[in-house]
Amino acid sequence: MRLFVIFIMIIGICGCVTPQEGLKGLAGVSTKVLEDNRSSALVKVLNEDYKTAYERTQKILNGTSKVSIYAKDKRMIALYYEDPNTTPVGVFFREIDATHTQIEISSPGLYAREKIAKEIFAEKRRKPNEEKGKD
Repeated sequence: MRLFVIFIMIIGICGCVTPQEGLKGLAGVSTKVLEDNRSSALVKVLNEDYKTAYERTQKILNGTSKVSIYAKDKRMIALYYEDPNTTPVGVFFREIDATHTQIEISSPGLYAREKIAKEIFAEKRRKPNEEKGKD
């Protein structure tokens, strides 16, 4: 047992992962892979202020089947998309100005990234006073 603990400590010290990120990875709540995949993110600038964009995106994700949110803060929402496998997806927010917000959809899985982007970006094209399902 002692050798196992020493081995884990050596890997943690020598690796690029911080101890905090390593623990998050073991718990299944790490967002590092989402940060690492931002270079291939799907990006859209919305004609909405930051708060509105964030709240509406969260509402869309809460109403989307096969989605489970596992982490969120002011700048991102991390979720698992479960079809056919469980794939992490990150939705990153950046305020451009008072009336524009950039959203990036990042994931190591192309299918999950495209499905979540389709849900969020399609809903974002609606007028602010339109609700899903109402005509």
